[in-house]
Amino acid sequence: MWKSVLAILFFVSSFATSIISAADRPNVVLIMADDFGYECLSSNGSLDYKTPHLDQLAAEGVRFEHFHAQPICTPTRVKLMTGLSNKRNYIRFGRLARDQKTFGHIFKDAGYKTCIAGKWQLGNEADAPQHFGFEESLLWQHTRGRSDQGFDTRYPNPRLERNGKQIDYEDGEFSSNLFSDFLNDFITQNKEKPFFAYYPMALTHCPFCPTPDSEDWDPKSHGSKDYKGDPQYFADMVGYVDKTVSKIDDNLKKLGIQENTLLIFIGDNGTDTPIVTNTTFGKIAGAKGSMKDGGNRVPCIVSWPGHIQAGKVVQNIADLSDIIPTICEATGIELPSEIPFDGVGFLPTLKGETSPHREAIYMWYARNGGTKAEIFTRNSEYKLYSTGEFYHVEQDRLEKNDLSADKLSADIKAVKKMLQAKLDEFAKVEYLGETAEKGPPANKKNSKNKVTDK
Repeated sequence: MWKSVLAILFFVSSFATSIISAADRPNVVLIMADDFGYECLSSNGSLDYKTPHLDQLAAEGVRFEHFHAQPICTPTRVKLMTGLSNKRNYIRFGRLARDQKTFGHIFKDAGYKTCIAGKWQLGNEADAPQHFGFEESLLWQHTRGRSDQGFDTRYPNPRLERNGKQIDYEDGEFSSNLFSDFLNDFITQNKEKPFFAYYPMALTHCPFCPTPDSEDWDPKSHGSKDYKGDPQYFADMVGYVDKTVSKIDDNLKKLGIQENTLLIFIGDNGTDTPIVTNTTFGKIAGAKGSMKDGGNRVPCIVSWPGHIQAGKVVQNIADLSDIIPTICEATGIELPSEIPFDGVGFLPTLKGETSPHREAIYMWYARNGGTKAEIFTRNSEYKLYSTGEFYHVEQDRLEKNDLSADKLSADIKAVKKMLQAKLDEFAKVEYLGETAEKGPPANKKNSKNKVTDK
């Protein structure tokens, strides 16, 4: 009898513990601004833009000096969502192979509620977001393209898809408000449950246009007819990014769940080429699409009050593939053992602990897939291309002085040897995606899945 009673007590105790542990699991909010380079934040030295809320998050949380994305949109989304180098699973622009496992799957399988809002650009099947693990979705450039009757459809009065159903907005709406409201509603509805909310912003991608805070905002506009728009509005768009992040963070505070929510803000690639920014370290020209520093060095700010070291500035290098192992470690989710993740989790770094960290990152980039890729490895100071070019990028960001033919000190030779070993290691990496998905680029003329956004 006593054994039965003890067994019941043990079961009840275990059940109660599991409920408590599930309720205490931290939430994750991941926000990624589009075409938003390192220099866009005033906390990173910008003199042209005001980002007070992001600066405050950086001051109270952790800011990375050397965080790297891919040079353009789709390659970044694929790498971020799967935790794998593009060499392993990138097909072509505008596409994510449907056999790939994303962080949406990982968190949904772990019992988290999952949501995505913002820019999709990963396949136009109506079920694509749900197929990749997101229970709720409000997206632009999902089941249809970026333009309608010659107007860009992403900002004023946008053309969106909610859970695969097309919605046309006509009452002066601005997409960033729609996306953030959708995410905040999701967060509010799931405040008692662990949730994963992913917001790949439309801002600040061109066309550069007025926001609702601009003096010449036109609520009747249906978007720009010029793909690039007017660069004079870029500062307003950066300001609206900051305002939108503040809106989401304020909601976490209002709900009393900010301390139980890991919030990460990153950029998806460098700033677009028409933009020139004055900074404390000189003028920075946008270099989106480039393998140089300005094309892939982006902001990374992490906020998790009470759990990470406040005001920390990280000098170690990190990249997109590090996000999945980091958020999984923070939430106690075990990484799927069958996937050869390329990232190194940086949670100990966030907490101020002394621990091993990655020596270098590896970048493989081919806009439309295939085998002709640009490749480099680098640490926070030096970069080595697969072609043999070698640069001290910390002092030569535009890569004008190739050191490959120079006499190098023993210390620098050791760095170059380490970087070469990384190139050699990834030279053996094989493609893991669906071979059937390989084919003509998605933006090729007459493609049924035409994607023209860059």
